[in-house]
Amino acid sequence: MGFPGMKDAKIDTVLAHAGRRPLANHGIVNPPVYHASTVLYPTLEALEASDHAPFDTVNYGRIGTPTSFAFEEAVAELEGGYRAVTAASGLAAIATALMAFTKTGDHVLITDSAYGPTRRFANDTLTRYGVEVEYFDPLIGGGIAGLIRPNTTLVFVESPGSLTFEMQDIPAIAAAAKAAGARVVMDNTWATPLFYQPLRHGVDVSLHAATKYIVGHSDAMLGVLVCTEEVYTTVKKAAVGIGTCAGPDDVYLGLRGLRTMKVRLKQHQESGLLLADWLSRRPEVARIIHPARPDHSGHALWQRDFTGACGLFSALLHPVPKAALSAMFNGFELFGIGYSWGGFESLILPVRPAAIRTATRWTEPGPLIRLHAGLEDPDDLIRDLERAFARLAAAL
Repeated sequence: MGFPGMKDAKIDTVLAHAGRRPLANHGIVNPPVYHASTVLYPTLEALEASDHAPFDTVNYGRIGTPTSFAFEEAVAELEGGYRAVTAASGLAAIATALMAFTKTGDHVLITDSAYGPTRRFANDTLTRYGVEVEYFDPLIGGGIAGLIRPNTTLVFVESPGSLTFEMQDIPAIAAAAKAAGARVVMDNTWATPLFYQPLRHGVDVSLHAATKYIVGHSDAMLGVLVCTEEVYTTVKKAAVGIGTCAGPDDVYLGLRGLRTMKVRLKQHQESGLLLADWLSRRPEVARIIHPARPDHSGHALWQRDFTGACGLFSALLHPVPKAALSAMFNGFELFGIGYSWGGFESLILPVRPAAIRTATRWTEPGPLIRLHAGLEDPDDLIRDLERAFARLAAAL
């Protein structure tokens, strides 16, 4: 760590210092960016010693460099993990976790509210290799024990859920899985390590699409898996075995983003709640889906386990013709229409959960809109939304 008291330091201090070793780098504040493939050894004995502990030394560029070690150390420290593993993207981190704990003949349980690409990888790849994939109601809680079989090796959770933001009772699910010998992996991208720490609630691996809030500037692809000591080697071997690794410049941008994550998340949270409150009073809006609001069905779980919220939430509109929805979207000045989230810019996107759900049903008749509150002034964002609703009304 950066100084001996890091273990007892508060989150702001950890964000500023974790993963930094200035005295090992000529006094330079930020860890340098190592572009590396080949690593040279002074003797045969040094080469052989490195091969005996490849995850603990700079052995080969793909396995790790001082840049990736610094990032992994910082994120693991933030989330209370043993060690972390970097990946080329959030999806690469998800794929690594799913492959680390499965083999032919195994059964996995995945929340029905999982990120769409998680489902695609499970359905298109895991099943081709003889892994049985089953989806479960995200509200099942401890009742998941009834779905666990003797060959269930993994339970994959995401809370809040993608698009529809269901809150899961992670401690109850983890307890049931652990009692049956299954591992638990959680996609913790929404909360970040600042607002939820899954490993403290029974989860084995907490993964992030670091592309989003950790990087924070929409200019890098990066994933990271934070592991308990018990499973770290399993996850790292899986990552090395399939060749997943993150580019050094993207890792560096992840490290840079970490340093300002708390101050950014404070604004994302405040703006998100302001926009949600304003939207809740609009006649065009049927319902706001935001776990930090008291009217959310999972608010009590959010309040019990989480310490904050990010800027991502959904708004359900009353039914409107497609032409009116297009008129609403075609003209935004501040809200971008695009995938991903977690950057400094605000985003808006129509989403269709009904198209991917299998264990549960999404039957709402109106359009569901996902919004990400960026770092712009909320008043300006509200004016952009006001003009959008005016366009929608004019098209009816």
